[in-house]
Amino acid sequence: MFKWVLTLILALLVMGILSPWLRKLGLGRMPGDWEMERDGKRYTFPFGSTLVLSLLASLIFWLLR
Repeated sequence: MFKWVLTLILALLVMGILSPWLRKLGLGRMPGDWEMERDGKRYTFPFGSTLVLSLLASLIFWLLR
């Protein structure tokens, strides 16, 4: 359980950092991704993208095992 939570937190952090570059490519706008703009700054919380990428990574690792 701890490994799953740690993986989810790390994936959310990475997706949050990469989201400005992914937006320029047209990626990272999935249902479940939250955006908030406050005082001229944009904050993104990519919950939907993180779940999809986590499931995809789990599938790849399961197939390679």
